Amino acid sequence: MKEQKNKAPHIVSISSGKGGVGKTSFTVNLAAALSKKSKKVLLIDGDLGLANVDVVLGLNVKHSLREIVEEDRDPMETLVEIMPGFFVLPASSGVPEMANLSYEEQAFLTNSLEHITDNFDYVLVDTAAGIGDSVLWFNEWSDTNIILLTPDPTSMTDAYALIKVLHTRYEKNEFSLIINHVKSKKEGNEVFANMSAVLENFLGIKPINRGAIPRDSAVAQAVRNQKPFLIAQPKARASLAVNEICNKLLS
Repeated sequence: MKEQKNKAPHIVSISSGKGGVGKTSFTVNLAAALSKKSKKVLLIDGDLGLANVDVVLGLNVKHSLREIVEEDRDPMETLVEIMPGFFVLPASSGVPEMANLSYEEQAFLTNSLEHITDNFDYVLVDTAAGIGDSVLWFNEWSDTNIILLTPDPTSMTDAYALIKVLHTRYEKNEFSLIINHVKSKKEGNEVFANMSAVLENFLGIKPINRGAIPRDSAVAQAVRNQKPFLIAQPKARASLAVNEICNKLLS
C-alpha cells in the first residue's frame, strides 16, 4: 500500500465480480481490524441501491447517502459510530435511482465525501458487485483497489471481467487480490496463481496477493448475530486471517 502523504486518508475500494462472495462481511471486519490498530476508519456503503452494511452490523439507520445527494445533507450528520475509531456512512436500500446516478450526481457525491474523509486515516468503500457505474467510479476514486473472489470459477471469471474494465477504461494497473472461502492456504495460493497467470497473459497485470480467508463457521454466526466476527471471536481462523491481511495493508 502506498505511503500516505500529508496525512491524507488512504481510500481503499473492496469490490467483486459477482455477489455472494462475502465482500461486505470482509470489509466490515477489515475496518474493525484497522480501528483496533488505532486507525480512524470510515466505511462507506458503496452499494448505493441495495445497501447491506447496516444489516451486517444491525444498525438502525436514520440518514443515508441518499440524503447527501438529494437534500445536500452534511455527510458528518449521517455517520454512525460502531466502535472507537470505526464509523459507517450508510447507503439506502431498495432505491434503484441511487444505483444509476448521473455524472453530475456522482461528482457532487464525491466532492461531498472529500469534505469528511480528511478526518480519517483509512476510507474503505464496500462497492456493489459487478461492473455498474458506481462500482467503476468508486474504484477510480480509490488509491488501492482490492478485488475479493472465491475459488468458484464464476467468481474468478467475473473478477477478471471487472479488472479488465478498470484496466482498459480507467487505466488501473495495480490490483490486490484476496481469496475468500478457501479450504486451505494451498487452495488460496492456487487460485491466486491461476488468476495472476491469466491477468499477466491477457492484460499485462501482475496482481498483489493480499492473502486468503478460510471457510469458518464463525463468519456465518457473526452475520446472524450482526456483529463483526473479528470482535465476537477474535481467535477464529477467519479473524486471524483478516488481521494478517490488515497487517499487510499497514506495512
